[in-house]
Amino acid sequence: MTESRKLAAILVSDVVGYSRLAASDEDRILARLRALRSDLIDPTIAVHNGRVVKRTGDGSIVEFRSVVDAVRCAVEVQNAMVERNAGVPEDRRIDFRLGIHIGDVVEESDGDLMGDGVNIAARLESICEPGGVCLSGAAYEQVRDRVKESFVDLGERALKNIARPIHAYGIARNKQRQASEALSENPRLSLPDKPSIAVLPFQNMSGDPEQDYFADGMVEDIITGLSRIKWLFVIARNSSFTYKGRPVDVRQVGRELGVRYVLEGGVRKSGARLRITAQLVEAETGAHLWASKFDGSLEDVFDLQDEITDRVVGIVEPSVRKSEVERSRRKRPGNLSAYDLYLRALPHVMTLSYADASVAAALLEDALKLDPDYHAAQAYLAFCHQLRFVHDGRFDEADKTSGIRHARSAIASGVDDATALAVAAITVAHLEKNFDASLDAIERALSHNASCAAALFFGGEILAWKGESAAATAYAQRALRLSPFDPLAYAAHIAMATAAIHEDRYDDAAAFFGKAAQAIPGHGMFLIAQAQSLALAGRLDEARPIWAEGLKLEPEYRIRTTLEVGLIPSIFDKIARGARLLDARE
Repeated sequence: MTESRKLAAILVSDVVGYSRLAASDEDRILARLRALRSDLIDPTIAVHNGRVVKRTGDGSIVEFRSVVDAVRCAVEVQNAMVERNAGVPEDRRIDFRLGIHIGDVVEESDGDLMGDGVNIAARLESICEPGGVCLSGAAYEQVRDRVKESFVDLGERALKNIARPIHAYGIARNKQRQASEALSENPRLSLPDKPSIAVLPFQNMSGDPEQDYFADGMVEDIITGLSRIKWLFVIARNSSFTYKGRPVDVRQVGRELGVRYVLEGGVRKSGARLRITAQLVEAETGAHLWASKFDGSLEDVFDLQDEITDRVVGIVEPSVRKSEVERSRRKRPGNLSAYDLYLRALPHVMTLSYADASVAAALLEDALKLDPDYHAAQAYLAFCHQLRFVHDGRFDEADKTSGIRHARSAIASGVDDATALAVAAITVAHLEKNFDASLDAIERALSHNASCAAALFFGGEILAWKGESAAATAYAQRALRLSPFDPLAYAAHIAMATAAIHEDRYDDAAAFFGKAAQAIPGHGMFLIAQAQSLALAGRLDEARPIWAEGLKLEPEYRIRTTLEVGLIPSIFDKIARGARLLDARE
């Protein structure tokens, strides 16, 4: 095995009293540690150019390019832990000791580090106070004039298995002062340009302190999930949790954190059952935008936590978007930003009509004039061109070309807006009939936000058109579970209807197309598809009045319209057969 020597800044961390904490509830302490690593420790290390050399059970060894980076990372983590431990009983708090040294290390071929540089940092960690940071004299000399921290001289310290005493320094920290600053009562922060939300710690209403772990973990996961919605500004967990255990007024929270929306809730235990309540509130007015309750069993508590997290994240996105649309409508026309124009376009897009698609397209084009890199506006503009192309039998090649161009541009931009990717994906599937490219975009969208309902709704449709019925149904069902009142819910019914046709379940297909028609009243295509399904099921007498109603709304419908949706031939042939039974034009 080859090895090399180098100078490195080393940080060693360890959990204070880990054995005691693990003995009381090992599963929960491990879950809390994993959460800390994923949303605090590892991201903070990355920001400060650190590399995790290895985990040591409850601790870790981290290499930094400079001692300054190591100290700044350590201070940020410890300050965050003060806030995370607020309101947690002292015997259940997770506290870290952190030791930092700069010195010669041996790097093995697998990236592992050994030598006195690592050993000294580890020994400094062992003499550190809980929640503190301890530096060697060598590290102190590098940072004392470069960081805004006060240091305490700890003198010469004899460290286990280290030949010579090491001069040690601690970073002076006043936890009470930090906590009180975090809880300062009267800051008034301005609202960011995009919609903003804070998720408050859920109240434990059961009287069982064990449920604090569950509630806190769930809130942390919700914050992480909402943070993946790129058009939403989400307050970090460290700030939200300063309100733990305090009576709060959402209006005050909105002023203090500078947010437009607040999500709050509670957890109640009854026997082996848990009930979780959640509500979304507009901070300025105190108006309730959405509220719901979730029930589950303590037997699968972590599965329940994941399920509720997914559902809350899935529902909050369309609820906030709907509220933002209403807020934009109240603005004066002469004072609209690109974001406002985009919001005003969305209700017109959702009717799926030619006329409204034209109105929306004009608004979105204006938005792109103000902000050419507005990828969400570009994706929805592509969708509008797709709607214009297929409806009323127009098949205008200019709409097709523009739709593909805008959709491809949104996908190729590298945008991490999951909803924009999903909208662009469905357009590519419609206009190019390129399932691979569209499903790649759906996969990208879900990698950015696994709870993106739009990606699941449209992904279900695309999978159904491709003939992957089981996957399509799974996507559609999950989307409806996440966001049952979503304006895009029609897409789930279309996906399940198409899957049913693929499997020759024509009665089921008719029922699903009927639900889609109810979701978007006045949309003739869904009524036409319902009638075709009924005809395939041999129910022509039921099909004909629905067919006539659909043709009133879509008088230019012809079988080519169904072909342009982008279905595989085996599904298209069946629908075309149903249309011919009803005397449709080719």
